[in-house]
Amino acid sequence: MKPENKNFFQKVYEVVREIPEGRVTSYGAIAKYLGAARSARMVGWALNGAGTVEGVPAHRVVNKAGLLTGKHHFDGTNLMQQLLENEGVKVVDNQIINLEKHFWDPFKELG
Repeated sequence: MKPENKNFFQKVYEVVREIPEGRVTSYGAIAKYLGAARSARMVGWALNGAGTVEGVPAHRVVNKAGLLTGKHHFDGTNLMQQLLENEGVKVVDNQIINLEKHFWDPFKELG
């Protein structure tokens, strides 16, 4: 892995650690906040390996439509959904219900 990617991944983890319980954000919102608006996919790659990084609640990051696109990276069929539902986020057919209510925007929240 290139050193600049490692630094980017670390920045992604720092943002994801700030997402409060019961809230979600998108890959694109994180990328935009980090000044890399076209790098939503890189945020996804960073989170693919987040299972080995302590304290990174990757289950709180979804696609811009609220779909649980990263769910196949969690052990168990519905672990991502279960984790979100345990925090009070309703999920139906792999999609967050009332995304606007749960959406956490790093620009607004972290400044």
